[in-house]
Amino acid sequence: MNVALVHEWLTSYAGSEKVLEAVCELFPQAPIHSVIHNPAAMEGTGLAGREVITSFLQRMPLSRRKWNLYLPLMPLAIEQFDLNAYDLVLSCNHAVAKGVLTRADQLHISYHCTPIRYAWDLYQPYLQQSGLHRKLRGWLARWFLHRIRQWDVNAANRVDVYVCLSHYVAQRIWKTYRRKSFVIYPPVDVDRFRADQKREPFYLTVSRMTPYKKMDVIAAAFTELDLPLVIIGDGPERKKVERAAGRNVTILGKQSDAVVAELLQQCRAFVFAADEDFGIAPVEAQAAGAPVIAFGKGGATETILNGKTGLFFSEQSVASIVDAVKRFESERDTFDSAACRENAMRFARDVFQRDYRKLIEEQWQRFQAGEPLREP
Repeated sequence: MNVALVHEWLTSYAGSEKVLEAVCELFPQAPIHSVIHNPAAMEGTGLAGREVITSFLQRMPLSRRKWNLYLPLMPLAIEQFDLNAYDLVLSCNHAVAKGVLTRADQLHISYHCTPIRYAWDLYQPYLQQSGLHRKLRGWLARWFLHRIRQWDVNAANRVDVYVCLSHYVAQRIWKTYRRKSFVIYPPVDVDRFRADQKREPFYLTVSRMTPYKKMDVIAAAFTELDLPLVIIGDGPERKKVERAAGRNVTILGKQSDAVVAELLQQCRAFVFAADEDFGIAPVEAQAAGAPVIAFGKGGATETILNGKTGLFFSEQSVASIVDAVKRFESERDTFDSAACRENAMRFARDVFQRDYRKLIEEQWQRFQAGEPLREP
């Protein structure tokens, strides 16, 4: 097979880039097609030095740092890639990558992190939180997102096989595109953690400080509980988090991976309040032997074993978190670091690569034989 890899933009190293990195190890000779590429952002990762074919947006002013300015042009940009030389196209999508154009004799498998959330299920919250819900600016934003939804549904029909990172996302893909998806959990670097360290009497949360992460709510809950909490992360909501934090809450800001790993291996429990598609942080916490107190919705319900490797709270509120932490305090001796670690191993990198390769090989064989592609 001649294989092409497609990604939206390579401007930071986050969850979707880690998926792409693992896929690159399976297909080391396959070039990456990305609308924008910032090589400096990929330094020190498995994507550094890879062959990357970019779009016309690469030559636009400030595109490597202000890539979001060019979102309206990205559907056009992704359609300009010439993939005629390839038999198999593997896209990693959370916005426009699935929209590449392929022929009937080419197989396109798309690994879906999510449909475009700010255009679909987070449409109204996005307009409110970004200040795009008023006056002419608001109408322009609504018109643009309306057009994006039209293009997105059209582009969804270009994919032959959908794969996604959780059953939660599979439901969203069905709701948005009426397409079924295979679920293969994304790779997590569980091997960089140990689960045999002594637990210390503090709680930990690690996240970028954005509205949907609810870091201020966690800070307020622990201020009420008067239990020690360490917060790692930074972002636009930091002032709000600082205002909610009492003397028992320590805000460290952004820290190195080594510091994060050390604190995950020592904390009494990890606290997670976001509604995430998957959520890598709770898996990393469990790999480090820490039970997780999490919002009981989204990907967390698939990665945490309630009552065994963590506890769920039902609302993203101070009262709900306070109640969950009190329950954990009364039951904490029943949680075992080894059990947390064992559960996290389900999401190891080699597990992802094994399952993804198996799916590709099976679908390719059926495609080559002219048989209907298998559905979930």
